[in-house]
Amino acid sequence: MKEKQKELWASLDEALKMALTLEEVGSIKTEYLGKKGKITELSQLLKTMSPEEKKDFGKELNEIKNHAEEAIAEKIAEIESRQLSDRLEKERIDISLPGTKIVTGSPNMLEGLIEGLEELFLSMGYDVVEGPEVEKDLYNFELLNLPKGHPARDAQDTFYIKDEELLLRSQTSPVQIRTMLANSEKGPIRIICPGKTYRRDDDDATHSHQFTQMEGLLIDKDISLADLKGTFDVIAKYMFGDKVKTRFRSSFYPFTEPSVELDVSCFNCEGKGCPICKNTGYITVGGAGMVHPKVLKNCGYDPDEMSGFAFGFGIERIAMLKYGVTDVRTFYINDLRNNSDRRDV
Repeated sequence: MKEKQKELWASLDEALKMALTLEEVGSIKTEYLGKKGKITELSQLLKTMSPEEKKDFGKELNEIKNHAEEAIAEKIAEIESRQLSDRLEKERIDISLPGTKIVTGSPNMLEGLIEGLEELFLSMGYDVVEGPEVEKDLYNFELLNLPKGHPARDAQDTFYIKDEELLLRSQTSPVQIRTMLANSEKGPIRIICPGKTYRRDDDDATHSHQFTQMEGLLIDKDISLADLKGTFDVIAKYMFGDKVKTRFRSSFYPFTEPSVELDVSCFNCEGKGCPICKNTGYITVGGAGMVHPKVLKNCGYDPDEMSGFAFGFGIERIAMLKYGVTDVRTFYINDLRNNSDRRDV
């Protein structure tokens, strides 16, 4: 048995010495310790031995098995250590180099639409201006030609915080007022004002007590409705494609004169008439007009010297039309089980 033991050890050690991969070591382990392995076969001899012979033979057999298991484990550890060193060498990082910025996530529909419109207006020379959401009645209504008790205030009934002087803004127009008042030289202005607005509406498929609005204001010399029409054409084509047509319809807003509704040709029927556009061929997307002379005077401008136009539209409404969203609440709820009416975009 001693000769057999030496022979097995020598052949095992030689095989392990030549092994370079874990797969090769696995094959060697099967060859020696598997069910039909060389060492396992030796244990079958125990059946033919006397009790005294079994004692000595079993001891030597255990020594062979222990040696084989230890040798194989050492070889596996050696190969794994070498592989780890090789991988660490290949994946070594030069920490002196600047880190790579990884962009995570993406803007939702509303944020993406706002960012795109901001880039469009910036390319046309507009500035993006923001203002407080908690606003004074003075800026939200009075300086916009909406004195206390004016019936047009009913359409913009909002949430009051303190008496009737502090409120949540019902539009982003106060940002326009603040910008005009801050312009000490009373020179040209070209701005857009995106942001949250609030009104006391009952939430349903088309109304929300909180929504996002984007307004624009341009003041300069010799500004006319033609300038507003050209600007609206650019905005409409950006939002709905080059084939869209635009039109003005007479309307009324206390802060503009004349005032117009901003309509675009129906993208569903291309102006022929369908249920979406109520068979008119057009869909209203916002309101606009020439800045009212009283508003200009309230902010220190001479309406005989300067004129301008203002426009505004709800971002949610534009997104609903553009992406086929049928319920405005889809933008705010976070339970996807309730989004059965939302079309993936």
